[in-house]
Amino acid sequence: MTQTPQLSVVVPVFNEQDNVAPLVQEITAALRGVTDFEIVYVDDHSRDGTLAALEALKAGVPELRVLHHVTQSGQSTAVRSGVRAARGAWIATLDGDGQNDPADIPKLLAKRAESAPQFKLFAGWRVNRQDSGSKRWASKWANAIRSRMLRDDTPDTGCGIKLFERAAFLELPYFDHMHRYLPALMQRAGYQTVSVPVNHRARGAGVSKYNNLNRALVGISDLRGVAWLIRRGKLTQIVER
Repeated sequence: MTQTPQLSVVVPVFNEQDNVAPLVQEITAALRGVTDFEIVYVDDHSRDGTLAALEALKAGVPELRVLHHVTQSGQSTAVRSGVRAARGAWIATLDGDGQNDPADIPKLLAKRAESAPQFKLFAGWRVNRQDSGSKRWASKWANAIRSRMLRDDTPDTGCGIKLFERAAFLELPYFDHMHRYLPALMQRAGYQTVSVPVNHRARGAGVSKYNNLNRALVGISDLRGVAWLIRRGKLTQIVER
C-alpha cells in the first residue's frame, strides 16, 4: 500500500493460528469500500503457527502488515507496538481470538462522525457476553470495583474493540495492562470517551490466555496505580499570547 490509510486496525495475537485467517477475512469484508485502511497484526512471539499463517496471508491481502515481537511482551505492549507502527490517524483495536466482531467497526466510525472533536475514544460495550458464567461474574465485579475507584463512567473496559485517535493514545502513560484502563487514562488526559454497544461472540478456536485469578491479582495492583495517576494528574489550559 502506498496511500496513507485513514484507519489502522491493530490486532495483538499470541498463539491464535486458527483464528488469524477468518478474522482477517472479516476485517476486509467489513471495511473495503467503507474507508481506506490497513491491518496491523502484532504477533507477541507465538509458539504455534500464528506467524506463518499471517505471512501466508500477506500475498492475498495488500492491507495486511505483520509485526513480530522477538520476546513475549504482553497484550498492552503488542497494542502499543501496533499503534506506534500504524500510519492511520485513527486506530481500531480487536482481540485476536475472534470474539470481537469486525462488522462493529463501521458502527464506531459512525459514532465518531456524529461526535464532538473532544471525543477521542469510542469503547465497545459487550451487552450480551458470550463467555462462561464465572468469567462474566468476575468481569461484572471487576468493572464495578474499577468504576467505583476510577469514576470513568465506562461499563465495560475489558472489551477489545475500541476506536481512538492515535496521537491521543501516544500521549498516555505506558505500563503493562494499560489497555484495560484506556477510558480512565483518556479522561485523565482531558479527552472525552463514550461506550458503544457491540456484538460479542464465543471463541471459535484456541484457548483463553487469562484466567479469573491472574486477572484479579494483576488488576488490584493496576487499579491502585491508575487511581494514583488520576489523583496526581493536572490539566492546565494554555493560551498562546
